[in-house]
Amino acid sequence: MEDHLDFTIDLARSLGASYVEARYQSDYSESNFLKNGVPEVASFETKKGIAVRVIANGGLGFGSTNQMTKKDLRALVKRVVSLAKESARLRKEPIHFAGTDPVQGKFEARLRVNFEDIGLESRVLFLQEADELAVKAAETEGIKLVGRYLSLDTWTTEKIIMTSEGAKVYSKVPRVALDAFLSAYAEQKGVMQRMINLGESCGWESAERWDVPQLLQAEVTDLAKVLLKSEAMKEETSDLILGPEVVGIVSHESCGHPAEADRMLGREAAQAGETYLQRDSLGLKVGSEVVNVVDDPTIPRSFGYYPFDDEGIRSRKRYLMKEGRISELLHNRETAHCFNTVSNGSSRSVAFNREPIVRMANTYVEPGELSFDELIEGVRFGVYLKNFNEWNIDDRRFNQRYVGLEAYRIEDGELRQRIRNPVLEITTPALWSAIDAVGKDLRFSAAYCGKGDPMQGIPVWTGGPHVRLRNVRLGGST
Repeated sequence: MEDHLDFTIDLARSLGASYVEARYQSDYSESNFLKNGVPEVASFETKKGIAVRVIANGGLGFGSTNQMTKKDLRALVKRVVSLAKESARLRKEPIHFAGTDPVQGKFEARLRVNFEDIGLESRVLFLQEADELAVKAAETEGIKLVGRYLSLDTWTTEKIIMTSEGAKVYSKVPRVALDAFLSAYAEQKGVMQRMINLGESCGWESAERWDVPQLLQAEVTDLAKVLLKSEAMKEETSDLILGPEVVGIVSHESCGHPAEADRMLGREAAQAGETYLQRDSLGLKVGSEVVNVVDDPTIPRSFGYYPFDDEGIRSRKRYLMKEGRISELLHNRETAHCFNTVSNGSSRSVAFNREPIVRMANTYVEPGELSFDELIEGVRFGVYLKNFNEWNIDDRRFNQRYVGLEAYRIEDGELRQRIRNPVLEITTPALWSAIDAVGKDLRFSAAYCGKGDPMQGIPVWTGGPHVRLRNVRLGGST
């Protein structure tokens, strides 16, 4: 494909483009879906094509095609350059990209077990074994699983990115993901639901390592105890321990999204919302000194892993919040120019026919030095919110709400009775500022972050250790 990308770059330059970015991307995927123990869907999909993005006369144009003959590419380039020139006429200010040194590199993940070696029958049996143990666990605990949905996805993304400035990078990244939705019912106790999301950039060995049957058995057992043994909670002010799953979604939603520079410039306002941060918010204190929030695409095997972004920038670790202060925003080259800085490699696209936009990768609270036991030792009266069954946040990422699933009363440094549906409603600065201690047990969950128009669901990790908050208002929910 390199000859094809060279061709598009040269042609676009000859037609008046001052900058050209050509990307070949292929995605080969296989999906399996199990509903209440019955295989419903098995799909195989191949998506591959070439995308071209140009700047001409200060306007930006983007287009793509899955027809990759020279004739088709010539038509695509002419259309994209024309779009850029027309858009330039509507702009008050021309678009510029921040400067960068051209990067050349290659990355290809090593697999112990190839996806192609695991046939359809083996994949279905993999899900059915987990489903059967979940059903047995429910029967043992005296509840009914009224809905069981398991999906397994494997795919490999291959990219070649070249620019008119001399960047040339190649990457091949495999991913495997498991998503489970369990809905449990107990007479006179109602319904409880649980979602489990696992994902890594690795071969089939990741799926085997997860031990999904034992995982679902344990999750169903916990779900039963939530249904049958939890006590109602009244509104109160108390200390609070948040588990890594909750810390992860908080990090992603109330630190990662607000730090997206394109959102700050208003580009995402109509699709995904705005941000409470301003252009002069770097250095703004929004949390306690023990809080450090990171977005890092370079973590090996992580679901959000990528070695180079889709503008040919080498990825790196980004500190979004450092010692409680806003430290860095997520930038592509366009937003970096607007903020008089350089790109930190945050430009990603989910497919060949989608424009690269500012995205997160693996967003989490950096671990501290305390064990879980040390965190709760300092709590005389409080609540441990291990995971959640519901969350909401406003468009500006300022007001947020989390409803706990598995949760416990803490008294004199020890876990006591289970409590049902504790609710945390709080502002972003109030939440981060209430944290006085951070654990050392870093854990991650997989997710697909939605953004853009057309929508792009990009793979990410969310995570963190346990953290302790002091004197926050909690409510109850039936």
